[in-house]
Amino acid sequence: MKIAVIGSGYSGLSAAAFLAKAGNDVTIFEKNSEIGGRSRIFKESGYKFDMGPSWYWMCDVFENFFQKLDKNLSDYYEVVKLDPGFKMVFKNDEMTIPSSFDEICNLFESKEKGASKNLKKFMKEASHKYHISMDSLIYNPGLSFLEFMKKEVIQNVFRLDLLTNYRNHVKKYFSNPELISLLEFPVLFLGASPEKTPALYSMIAYSGIKKGTYYPKGGFGQVINGFRKVCEDLGVCIELDSEVQKIEVVNSRAKNIVTKKGKFEFDIIVSSADYSHTENKLLPKRYANYNMNYWQKKTFSPSCLIFYLGVGCKLENLNHHNLFFDEDIDIHLDEIYNQKKWPNKPLFYTCCPSKTDSTVAPEGKENLFILVPVATGIKDTDIIREKYFEDIITKLEKYTGSSIKQNIEYKRSYCINDFINDYNSYEGNAYGLASTLKQTANLRPKIVNKKIDNLYYTGQLTVPGPGVPPSIISGEIVAKYIIKDIVS
Repeated sequence: MKIAVIGSGYSGLSAAAFLAKAGNDVTIFEKNSEIGGRSRIFKESGYKFDMGPSWYWMCDVFENFFQKLDKNLSDYYEVVKLDPGFKMVFKNDEMTIPSSFDEICNLFESKEKGASKNLKKFMKEASHKYHISMDSLIYNPGLSFLEFMKKEVIQNVFRLDLLTNYRNHVKKYFSNPELISLLEFPVLFLGASPEKTPALYSMIAYSGIKKGTYYPKGGFGQVINGFRKVCEDLGVCIELDSEVQKIEVVNSRAKNIVTKKGKFEFDIIVSSADYSHTENKLLPKRYANYNMNYWQKKTFSPSCLIFYLGVGCKLENLNHHNLFFDEDIDIHLDEIYNQKKWPNKPLFYTCCPSKTDSTVAPEGKENLFILVPVATGIKDTDIIREKYFEDIITKLEKYTGSSIKQNIEYKRSYCINDFINDYNSYEGNAYGLASTLKQTANLRPKIVNKKIDNLYYTGQLTVPGPGVPPSIISGEIVAKYIIKDIVS
């Protein structure tokens, strides 16, 4: 079968690899001049920047991808465990999270009497959810509720905590606000506030805090390059600078992909591009699964204001990962989710990979990635970006005791307009649909087009959800569904 995959993010590369391994002739069409989607890299003035993902959690998903394709991850890139894993900075305190779980338990106990014992209970339950989900839930195509009729799921349905929100779940175990913030922050990667996220997702805290935080040496660009090499080894053709302008449908079948380079015929088409863009811009509207009204009612993850900085001096006090929770998280979340406005006193995240990796910055200098979660669909201007830059740099200069601003050798910002221009992202969202209860598993957009029998969807808007590991799994899910379809 001749199969086209639109987009070369993790889900697109994953789908292409599994489809090619099954003997299909696969071509990826990538809009941009480099592969990777949100995980692209760029180099400037001696610095190498990861444009998007920077947290390497759920290591087993990456390892499984390579193993299932008869490859070894270690042949493509090297992973190291960070110690400490990350740091959280509060208004009057800070916590450095060690890699050792025993040391983390000691940290918890120092903050709240009995918290060490409760953390072990919390993580035991979270581990249970993680393994049930990975074995019986996450790899489902999300097309029938019969997928849940598995013995392990039925026997443990109440332990999965689907009907309890994550914030209430955490507060059953802890009362210290800093410990609560520490356990809540991992679910922010799922694109929703803790009170709108099912307690099932404590499994993310288990992965990041109990199992540890890792780093691919050379940055996430090495991971994407590893995925690319796997695809090429399997015979996948990758066409860069090939934005898909139209999917032509003939007799209820997706027949041709149209780019500026011409028209190409395929037996099957998989879109890992933005779902709403695919349906409302590339297809005739009558063939869309969902109209624009559907998307307008959905809860999307936030967008991000990102700064990439090359700093010509070393900076004290920063670790590889630094979370600045020195303002009220609930106010920030309310402003970006409910009020849909720029946050007045934002929380932010700073990644300084040069603390771990000498290849991402010249000697004696630092590579800084600063991220502020912001609302989708709001006004994005250079003036607004610069205001936030000034506020954050002022805080970082005070925290590090360094004159960062006068030592900046390279600076680039990235925000809502860029997410739209580069990825056709709905309202400039950064992570897809939020993982609320009503947008979990089978309640997410379907991987099949209900009106076209050879068009499929993959990516963070489909199952299982947002983030790098779920996107990798999403590509595998749709590929295996297609392979099964072809055989049957």
